[in-house]
Amino acid sequence: MRYEVLGPLRFVTEAGAFSVGARKSEMVLATLLARFGQVVSVGQLVDEIWGESAPRRAAAALHVHVSQLRKLLKRDDNSHSPIVTRSPGYLLGLGSDELDLLDFQRLVRAGKAHQRSGDHQQAADSLRAALDLWRGPALDVAPTGPIISGFLAWLAENRLECIDALVESTLVLGAYSEVIGFLYAMIAEQPLHEMFYQQLMVALYRSGRRADALVVYQNARQVLRVELGLEPCLPLRDLQAAILAESAAEAFVPASRAPGSTVGLALGPSETRGR
Repeated sequence: MRYEVLGPLRFVTEAGAFSVGARKSEMVLATLLARFGQVVSVGQLVDEIWGESAPRRAAAALHVHVSQLRKLLKRDDNSHSPIVTRSPGYLLGLGSDELDLLDFQRLVRAGKAHQRSGDHQQAADSLRAALDLWRGPALDVAPTGPIISGFLAWLAENRLECIDALVESTLVLGAYSEVIGFLYAMIAEQPLHEMFYQQLMVALYRSGRRADALVVYQNARQVLRVELGLEPCLPLRDLQAAILAESAAEAFVPASRAPGSTVGLALGPSETRGR
């Protein structure tokens, strides 16, 4: 069996892909997957399912949802369920089952290792494969408790880190035009993520679109002022200054760079001078 959390929650068997169906049972499974291999207490599960609106007999209702999940997830050999009772609550053990999140983490680690060794084509391939595992918003649930809320925030940060690294390697490979449209879309999705503006400015400048790169800076400055009352970060300001001066000596290092890595986003001389 394969569990998939990088999109609407589902599990996949030889017979196909299935959703849990009942929302509360789905929340139980989502919580157990967020803490797979760890015991989640009855109280924690109640908080995740009902929040502050828990019924008087919430523990009994939870037991019903767990029983339904056990029947749904029973192994093909009918020997046991992956959900086990363990004081003070329940535990989901993967055993031989798979989880798309673990594949994502493995591919990201491989991509970053390739970056550190300077193999940016392999890095881009691994990081792109990691992003391809995402089928939509993680879990696609409205969280009511801290476990799923924290898990979703952590997943979102990991996805952004993967995207930053993928764009970095793509730029190092010189495939500037490949990331321009993608970065515009990512800025629309994450307008406060300054690294996307920085990467887009580099891609535009290196594509001979100096004026467009400077417009991106002005847009970033406007968004940050309106939303946060802040000026752009120092690397973004330095990048704007270097583009204005058309400095070939400046190098701009993305936040996603791992410690000890020698990889940076070198602005460098553009093959075609900007407008």
